[in-house]
Amino acid sequence: MPEADLDSKEPDVNLYDLEDPTLERCFKGHRDAVPCADFSPSKKQLATGSSDKTVMVWNLNPKARAFRFEGHKDVVTAVHFSPSGYLLASASRDKTVRLWTPNIKGDSTVFTAHTATVRSVNFSSDGQRLITASDDKSLKIWSVHRQKFIYSLNQHTNWVRCARFSPDGRLVASCGDDRTVRLWDTSSRQCINTFTDYGGPATFVDFNASGTCIASSGADNTLKIWDIRTNKLIQHYQVHSASVNCFSFHPSGNYLISGSSDSTVKILDLLEGRLIYTLYGHKGPVLAVVFSREGDLFASGGADLQVLMWKTNFDALNYRELLSRHSRRVTPDPPPHLNDIYPRSPHLHHTQNETVEINPVVTNIQSADPHVVEVGEVPYNMPGVTLRGVTGFRDRPSTGIASASSCTYRQEEEREEDEEKERLGHGVMDLLDEHCGLPPAFRSTLEHIVQQLDILTQTVAVLEERLTLTEDKLKECLDNQALILQQALQTDEPSEQRGAEGPAV
Repeated sequence: MPEADLDSKEPDVNLYDLEDPTLERCFKGHRDAVPCADFSPSKKQLATGSSDKTVMVWNLNPKARAFRFEGHKDVVTAVHFSPSGYLLASASRDKTVRLWTPNIKGDSTVFTAHTATVRSVNFSSDGQRLITASDDKSLKIWSVHRQKFIYSLNQHTNWVRCARFSPDGRLVASCGDDRTVRLWDTSSRQCINTFTDYGGPATFVDFNASGTCIASSGADNTLKIWDIRTNKLIQHYQVHSASVNCFSFHPSGNYLISGSSDSTVKILDLLEGRLIYTLYGHKGPVLAVVFSREGDLFASGGADLQVLMWKTNFDALNYRELLSRHSRRVTPDPPPHLNDIYPRSPHLHHTQNETVEINPVVTNIQSADPHVVEVGEVPYNMPGVTLRGVTGFRDRPSTGIASASSCTYRQEEEREEDEEKERLGHGVMDLLDEHCGLPPAFRSTLEHIVQQLDILTQTVAVLEERLTLTEDKLKECLDNQALILQQALQTDEPSEQRGAEGPAV
């Protein structure tokens, strides 16, 4: 970044005289990895989704209750609050999307059209549409009000990991395992640009607050920022030592946080183009990071079951005031990129020694565990039947935040736990047979019926998509027919007028 030419009359401002982020609270309640999180617009709630198949809504008031929503049949992969905060969308490996009311009622509506794991869910800024991304290689747009699938976007050639609306809703950015980031026009429903500079799957994508740039992360440990007006790579960071799983723009556009499989959260100063903080609160891969709508808080979730909430602190410096004193940048020409980002040419940023490292003692954070209210479906909740190993895990104690050694991500322990779940799951089925008196043949018939219903659901989803396409084509034909009739009427009117006037004398 060029050196600032400050007016000698103005006091000096130290760009790096910032307060370090602080760990405010850790939330205890999930029983498996936490791959997604989102703050409500009111900043009163934090929603998280987990591999334990549940969605949890944490009230940020320490004395308030938390809600655990049950309904998904597999890993919850994404959560997102609507702009009003009255709805919460979740996506899952069970191929469905759910819309929840984030209160004690926990009512939910199920959207079904995808035929594989749904990886991402995102509301448009007006709250009227929802976009989802899936391993079936498609993006799908839904009407929130009508609770109906509208149309698909299909050009990815592998799993689609993430999709986001632009702030004005006119564009969609998506990325996936085909190593591309794609930009779509929602009015024409066409892919208008493709970025392919990736050495592995693209894991996450999002727009900055102004909608002029998109950032994307990759399994090749990189973070890249593109100016979509010039289609050029303007910043390229390689500050993590493992796959970058997620990131979030600060609302000001001045900062970006990222989470990685290297167990760290990194904070980048985009105006300075450098790494400023490395946070070591997690004891395993960091799977989710998100800023609050005001930017004063951010949260992180990981494979170690931890959900950590941080106080930002470092955004107190008024960059607008600082830049207004810079005589060479008061009226920049050409227009600025990413809120006046420098330098303008593609460049690579590596980890620098002056980075501040923060390693909080998470186990010593004093935050009382909130009372958790169980909301949603409780399968096979019968007297005398232990439910360990099936959806809910209701009799298993909350693991919470244990010692550092107990939070360590061990593949061997995970394998043993999976084997125990499978063994206990079979035990539950046997107990159900004893209590219900179901013969094995009848149980086999029921399982077959469930499989057939699943196939039928997928078939209906495909038929619904084709019906929507047919409706669109029919509407287009009717519009063309009306246009032709209008043109014919306009042609007939001059002819009638000439006939009424009679032959010229």
